[in-house]
Amino acid sequence: MPDANHFVADSHDSPKPNENAPYTHFETNAIRTQTPRSAQKEHAVPIFATSSFIFDDAEEARALFASEKEGNIYSRYSNPNNDEFIQKLCLLEGTEDGMAMASGMAAMFLSIASFVRSGDHILACRSLFGSTHQILTQILPRWGITHTYADWDDLENWENYITPQTKMIFVESPSNPGLDLLDLEKLGKLAKKHNLLLNVDNCFATPYLQNPAKWGADIITHSATKFIDGQGRVLGGAILGRKDLIQEVRYMARHTGPAMSPFHGWVLSKSLETLAVRMEKHCQNALEIATFLEQHPQTEWVKYPFLPSHPQYELAKKQMRLGGGLLTFELKGGQTRAVRFLDALKMISLTPNLGDTRSIITHPATTTHSKLSDQEQQKVSITKGLVRLSVGLEHVEDIKADLTQAIAASEE
Repeated sequence: MPDANHFVADSHDSPKPNENAPYTHFETNAIRTQTPRSAQKEHAVPIFATSSFIFDDAEEARALFASEKEGNIYSRYSNPNNDEFIQKLCLLEGTEDGMAMASGMAAMFLSIASFVRSGDHILACRSLFGSTHQILTQILPRWGITHTYADWDDLENWENYITPQTKMIFVESPSNPGLDLLDLEKLGKLAKKHNLLLNVDNCFATPYLQNPAKWGADIITHSATKFIDGQGRVLGGAILGRKDLIQEVRYMARHTGPAMSPFHGWVLSKSLETLAVRMEKHCQNALEIATFLEQHPQTEWVKYPFLPSHPQYELAKKQMRLGGGLLTFELKGGQTRAVRFLDALKMISLTPNLGDTRSIITHPATTTHSKLSDQEQQKVSITKGLVRLSVGLEHVEDIKADLTQAIAASEE
């Protein structure tokens, strides 16, 4: 049985890896899970840059297309590089099966669209990434699929929003960019009580910090573009869950084509080998930066899951191993001050991505969540002065120095 204590800080119960995992510890499974070696006896897995695969004979071709035999047919369906990436993620998340997608948003869309039909209803947390919000509010309604938004701090009333047409609960935890948390255990029980699918976007936490399947999630979605890649190199996404559910995803993906390229699958599988050590450092730096900013006289507020001042600090300690690599804060002076501050930064990158080795900062109200109305932004904890900082792996004193000089330069 895997050593559960490896996965969480302090003495909290740990999300357990897949019981079929060949090794006891997270890092070893991420590193040593590998596609079988070819006759060349390579140490590192090669890139299988092929669009299709050869059949031994006509009967094998028939059996593969009839799903009577497992094997590769066409890289839009499966590829050894993508399969290795997904096999690792399943071991790390504790799920039975999964499928790689071309991007995080392809994963978000297919993880919903694979399970809903015209007339169905989705219950979702209001605090969502901007593009996910567009899927729910602008795209799915074209096909008669409706949704209801509920607030993260109103979980006790979520049951009241469930209708006979409800098929899925969709949430992010921590949310983007407000870093609000949902109690995954309560949601898991609610979903089970009403026979609903619980779909959790685990992008911010990664499988190293949080395993939603432990708390009852049926589907786990990832934008692998972020911390899983970790260096801002490629796009990718993943959908994980039970075998029967992933079969539905596989059918949709096979015929609609959001396939991950073999090269990206190769990159992301290699990235998982360093996920644990990177997340440890991201979290260490982020907590130090959050503490530093909270004490700064020019700061209005700071939000970080593992700061005691976070309104859901105890919940964060319960269901996350560490606090993650993201924080949000606001300087005195609102949006005008935020713009001056961003323009004064010299090292930290101004870009909409996150989860990079390099520290990244953005202003969600005018970029990633700009399509939300002012009222909608307020409801998801986005103030006009809020900035989102993805804390990188630079030396923490250099990050502090850039923040300090930019704060000073932005003062009137």
